Amino acid sequence: MIWQDVVFGVGTAVFSIALIPTLRDKQKPALLTSIPTAVILYIFAITSSTLNLRFAMIMQLVSATIWSALAWQRYRQNQVKSKL
Repeated sequence: MIWQDVVFGVGTAVFSIALIPTLRDKQKPALLTSIPTAVILYIFAITSSTLNLRFAMIMQLVSATIWSALAWQRYRQNQVKSKL
């Protein structure tokens, strides 16, 4: 494991941990924030895998999945609001 893998992986892990309260909170980020962030993180994960940065790739997949969950939660909130 090269040092860049550790730096990117730990940095992304910290970002993912920081998102946990947002997953549990009632207020969610806008879809125009969540969706592009998730897509870009998935692209970063693919790119990291081509460079054999496996730890970074896994952490980026985790972070992208959290952002995808936030997008889903916001989408569901918008659906409920539109029915009211």
